[in-house]
Amino acid sequence: MTQQPKWLTPEEQDAWRGVIRMYEKLVGRLSRHLQQDVNLSPADFAVLVDLGEAPDGRKRHVDLSKCLEWEKSRMSHQISRMAKRGLVTRQECPEDGRGAFVVITEEGMATIRAAAPRHVEVVRELFVDVLAPEELRQFARIADRVIEHVESSPSP
Repeated sequence: MTQQPKWLTPEEQDAWRGVIRMYEKLVGRLSRHLQQDVNLSPADFAVLVDLGEAPDGRKRHVDLSKCLEWEKSRMSHQISRMAKRGLVTRQECPEDGRGAFVVITEEGMATIRAAAPRHVEVVRELFVDVLAPEELRQFARIADRVIEHVESSPSP
């Protein structure tokens, strides 16, 4: 016999739906700005930011996938599209013949540098400036706790 799920209370449902709506609104608005301002998708931006912050501007393909919580095939398609545009390249991994590195190119670095100032303005306008400093600290603590829990839970 299947056990009934523990349904969300109205308060829990409001909180969860609030998180989802906030995420969708923020990502939607940020996505439109990235597309309009520098012709980047949110996926392009996520990959470029991660690689731009990595040592030597490169990461193993599998590590980039894990960091962004993407399936291997999604990452492969994304990297192929970005490579065609000259934003990233692939390099063989000498330690592992089956593995590969994804490396940000000079054009990719220039693109992320061009996108970053406007992106930060929009993040500040839509999120940071709306909250008081203590609310931001509290929000960060809550986000960290949820992220830590998710990362310690088994992934399907």
